[in-house]
Amino acid sequence: VQLVESGGGSVQAGASLILSCAASGRTFNHFNMGWFRQAPGKEREFVAAIGWSDGRSYYADSVKGRFTISRDNADNTVYLQMNRLKPVDTAVYYCAADSWATTSTHYDYWGQGTQVTVSS
Repeated sequence: VQLVESGGGSVQAGASLILSCAASGRTFNHFNMGWFRQAPGKEREFVAAIGWSDGRSYYADSVKGRFTISRDNADNTVYLQMNRLKPVDTAVYYCAADSWATTSTHYDYWGQGTQVTVSS
C-alpha cells in the first residue's frame, strides 16, 4: 500500500487547511485509516482515525471540535479538515493505514508526511 499526503503549508493562527492522503496498491475501502502528527523533538501522536465500513471516527482531545476526518472510498482518499489552527498544531502530519488504534505501532503503512506550520 502506498500513501501520499498533500495539502500542508504555512498559515496564520485561526486559518484552515485540508490535508489529503491518496492510497493505492490494495483495497482501500477495507482499511481503517488514521492521521498522526509529529512536532520537532516530540513523539508521533495520534490525531484522528476513521473506520472503513461505516465511517465512524474519533479524535484526540487536542483537536476535537476543530478537525474532521473523512474518506472517499471511490477516490481512495482520506482527508483531514483542520479549522481554527493554532501554533501548537505545527507538525509533520502523516496518514497511516490498517488500524483503528491510537498507537502508531499498530499501523502497517505510512505516508511520507506533509508539513503544517501555524504562526501566531
